[in-house]
Amino acid sequence: MTSSALRPLLPALPALLGLALLPGTAQATNGYFAHGYGARNQALAGAGIAFPEDALALVVNPAGITRLGARTDLGLTVFLPKYASRIDGSANPAANGHYEGSGKRAFFVPEFGLVRPISEQLQFGLAVFGNGGLNSEYRRNPFQNDVPPGGPVLGTAGVNLEQLFITPTVAWRLSERASVAVGLNVAYQRFEATGLGLFGSFSQSPQHLSDRGTDTDLGAGLRLGWQAELAPGWVLGATWSSKIRTRFEKYRGLFSDSGRLDVPENYGLGLAWTPRADWTVALDVQRILYSEVHAIGNSAASLFAGQPLGSADGPGFGWRDQTIVKLGVAHRVDEQLTLRAGASHARQPVPRGETFFNILAPAVVQTHLSFGASLKTGGGEWSAFYTQAFRHTVKGQGSIPPAFGGGEADVQLREHIVGLAYSWAW
Repeated sequence: MTSSALRPLLPALPALLGLALLPGTAQATNGYFAHGYGARNQALAGAGIAFPEDALALVVNPAGITRLGARTDLGLTVFLPKYASRIDGSANPAANGHYEGSGKRAFFVPEFGLVRPISEQLQFGLAVFGNGGLNSEYRRNPFQNDVPPGGPVLGTAGVNLEQLFITPTVAWRLSERASVAVGLNVAYQRFEATGLGLFGSFSQSPQHLSDRGTDTDLGAGLRLGWQAELAPGWVLGATWSSKIRTRFEKYRGLFSDSGRLDVPENYGLGLAWTPRADWTVALDVQRILYSEVHAIGNSAASLFAGQPLGSADGPGFGWRDQTIVKLGVAHRVDEQLTLRAGASHARQPVPRGETFFNILAPAVVQTHLSFGASLKTGGGEWSAFYTQAFRHTVKGQGSIPPAFGGGEADVQLREHIVGLAYSWAW
């Protein structure tokens, strides 16, 4: 990139550096991935692999930025989850009852994106964003009541996983109809677990199981994209992101393979139809491969059969791979106003037999409904959206083994998400 091409980036650097110093904050929507990126895309329930609208499109499909001019986007999302769990039928009566897991009520997720031309065929893009995460905080510890008299005092219980991504990208326009892109996913992760002393005798390293403070790690992977206009009004897109390897040394007695907690591989396919200039319909299918990350995908059943936490290919949360279908509609009312709406649905990743351990990670919502709007004012454009992730409960079935008191654990989650963004062209 030449110095003249870099010069327009300078006004955005303070915002970029400020965001880079912030941790990505918890937003467990599709598993622990965000359901969309950028205010416009979130208003479409995340549909946008073939329908780029702002610089954050490079997160959904980096090839889409070849359809954008030079621009900058800055936004803030407020994420309001409501976690809850319930234990019934335990041999320890004190363990039975309802547990509220939303100790922290609101999470603030900033995001930043820019697109700049390098040449007529090449575009440079950069995004800083919260990719996802998970937070639970039970002030009444759902595991403590299973401890026999004289056992350890566990305090509150919960986990906090935060992810910040920085994604520099280069996109090539192969022709007037087709483009490809490659980006680098730089992932900064933070993790903390508290109140899990009950599992100490089930860990290969009990001193690295819980209450070790915040641990961090940095990893990197690839993000690839392709997009093509098949016919007038029809655009097809595809995207893929590699697994990102990370490890939390402080929690090598909790996560499989001595603390490995990789970001899972994921990919998607999208189709956009513009029957007339003021209407676009976008349809995406996304796949997240949670089962390929041992700490996430391995069943906790091996723990109860005697394999310790933290061991090679050891126990995990038992999550299934997840397929998400997203549908969004955008209507350009006039030159200033655009309206958007969308819905998405996925089978949640937690099986009924895995709910006991997933009291810590009840990422079980399935359906999102979104709407939003953009309004051009002067030299820029404001966009806003609202999303509701509808309440979903997974009722345990054979979920708590006799060694932990027996009975069943139910987990539940619902969410409200709102956001505001400002965009301007160069």
